[in-house]
Amino acid sequence: MMFNGTWKADRGENIDQFMEKMGVNAMMRKLAENNKLEITIAQTDDVTFKVTEPSILRKRENEFSLGVPFDFTMADGTDVSGYWVMEGHTMKGTFTRKDNGKILTIIREIVGDELVQSFNYDGVDAKRFFKKV
Repeated sequence: MMFNGTWKADRGENIDQFMEKMGVNAMMRKLAENNKLEITIAQTDDVTFKVTEPSILRKRENEFSLGVPFDFTMADGTDVSGYWVMEGHTMKGTFTRKDNGKILTIIREIVGDELVQSFNYDGVDAKRFFKKV
């Protein structure tokens, strides 16, 4: 349950280029750049998680069980289908965009006192670093 808690975005690497590759328009990218994203992760048992992400645009809540496929709408409105698994102390999500079939991977891990969230989509990598609130 090491991911439990509320985490606030501290900095990012290559986020604008990643969002551009995902097809997010310039106005939405600018809003996202200025938004100090905050996520709350609550692991309720060995396999069940609830992730809450309030943002400028809307509050998103996502409940899932490890290894169980589910549908999800991302903050920019992109619909995906996929699942999360634990690989050691790393949480890995593999999602397929419903509009074009391309794969998005998200990796969450605790590094020191930070939550590091890494993304890969269509050959573009990005990272967000979060500090515990």
